Amino acid sequence: MAAVTQTWRRHIVGQLKHRDLNQHHRFQDLIRFYIRLLEKTSLTKGILSCSTRRRSSDRSSVSSLLHQNNHLKKTTGELAYQVLELQQQIQIKECVLEEQHARLVEDGSRLEGALDAGRALQRRVETVQEENGTLKRKYDELLELQRREEMKLREETVRGEGLLEDLIHLKTQAAAHMNSHNQRRSRAREANLQKELQTAARSKVTVDSCSSAPTSRSTSPKSDHQQVSTDGGHVRRFRSLSASSPRILSSFRDLFDRKRRGHSVCSLEEDLVFPVWFSSSARVPVRALQVLEAHEQGINAVRFSSSSQLLATGGTDREVKLWEVRSGSLTHRSTLNGSTEGITCIEFDPAGFRILAASYDKSALLWRLDDSVPKLTLTGHRRKVTAARFSGCLHQVVTGSADGTIRLWDLQRATCVKVVEVSSFCSDLVCCENSVISGHFDSKIRVWDSRALRCVQELLVQGKVTSLDIGSDHRQLLSCCRDDCLQLVDLRGRSNERVCFRADGFKCGSDSTKAVISPDGCFLAAGSADGAVYIWNVSTGNLETRLPDRHSSSISAVAWSMSGEYVVSVDKSRRAVLWSDI
Repeated sequence: MAAVTQTWRRHIVGQLKHRDLNQHHRFQDLIRFYIRLLEKTSLTKGILSCSTRRRSSDRSSVSSLLHQNNHLKKTTGELAYQVLELQQQIQIKECVLEEQHARLVEDGSRLEGALDAGRALQRRVETVQEENGTLKRKYDELLELQRREEMKLREETVRGEGLLEDLIHLKTQAAAHMNSHNQRRSRAREANLQKELQTAARSKVTVDSCSSAPTSRSTSPKSDHQQVSTDGGHVRRFRSLSASSPRILSSFRDLFDRKRRGHSVCSLEEDLVFPVWFSSSARVPVRALQVLEAHEQGINAVRFSSSSQLLATGGTDREVKLWEVRSGSLTHRSTLNGSTEGITCIEFDPAGFRILAASYDKSALLWRLDDSVPKLTLTGHRRKVTAARFSGCLHQVVTGSADGTIRLWDLQRATCVKVVEVSSFCSDLVCCENSVISGHFDSKIRVWDSRALRCVQELLVQGKVTSLDIGSDHRQLLSCCRDDCLQLVDLRGRSNERVCFRADGFKCGSDSTKAVISPDGCFLAAGSADGAVYIWNVSTGNLETRLPDRHSSSISAVAWSMSGEYVVSVDKSRRAVLWSDI
């Protein structure tokens, strides 16, 4: 700032000196002329002072001198007037010069401001150029990184394809090995059967006289070879097996009940048809017999076996736990591992040998009850599997997923045989005879023909379907929806008559809340967001009872034992409660 002040000061002093030089040069002639005039005037006065001495000598020159004097006075006046005019012009030019000087100072300050702004812009331009250079280098680095990543992606894609081919090859080898092992085991079983039959044919054993009294045996020698027929009255001779040879009986069962199979991952025992347990009447629970922390995280699913002697629970902790139901209490039996994410659904097979579970890891898993490692893992869904059920056909299961697909799987070949694309999230499935019924988030229940897996009917409800359950007689379908309503649909007629069940305080707590029908079809049970279990009477349509104060969070699922004796409820806070009227 001091340098700028010195600069304009020097500029002003230089302008003043230049003005003095111009004015001095401009009026130099006038000053000389004025000095001559003064000299002439003083000369005239000298002449006049000595004119008295020269009167006598030269009277004729007096008149000329007077004439010159007048002329000089006139010239002096003119010169004085000119001097005044010149002085006025000088003053005007001085004012003009002052104005020009002020303009010069203002223009100088503007010029300095412009120079400062120019320097600031120059600095900004340099900064922007540096930033652009930095961004250009980063862009080049990102382009190089992208090229490298694309190359890695191509390599990983090729590697993944190779791994997939290797996996398919290994699975093919494993299937061939399993088939060979099954064939060897089948041949060994048949050889053992032949040996046991030959041994039994050579041995003589007694036949019990009455099936209701197996310990009473006939001592008569004739009873070893004869028996009286109750319907024909004649004597039939045959050999019998003793009760001490259960392996022979099981061998006969294997021989005549076993179906011939090709490449199968299922054992012979699983092929057998077992009776389904039914309850004559369900008892309404009134009290909690046991409250326990069943899992390390929230529990999503619960299910009784057909014999009501086993209970399975599945939780967010990725485990399926089996519990024995004895004398009004739950005793931990085993834990089934293998899922990489939480369990969403559980199902026992009718025979009681296997358990099927759906998982958040986009798969369904199949276990034998005596093995904690999954026997089979069904993969193919793109999002979490929300439901997995055994179908009406032997060795087939159906799965539904959040990806909007329903898949039919063949357990013998461990492959998906049919896929149906649905435009909505599938929340639950149930199976009956030749039908599969699915519930969806688009407020629709769809009925599918399981043989062709095509939709044959759609039922519209008033909210997202969170769960489905079907009665033991396959005549009634229960749906739980997000509109806090349970609907019971009659499947026998074409009209599909419905009954709606509501209650004050009941609220569906999540998109996966599960409700159930009692084994005899007389009651409905569902858990609410307030932690209470609500039970409705089907015949009256009214709320039968409300079981509160045992859950601290929203109830996620409820199960009713096939014996009709127990109800189990589970919640998101790891708690399981066993209810009964005992």
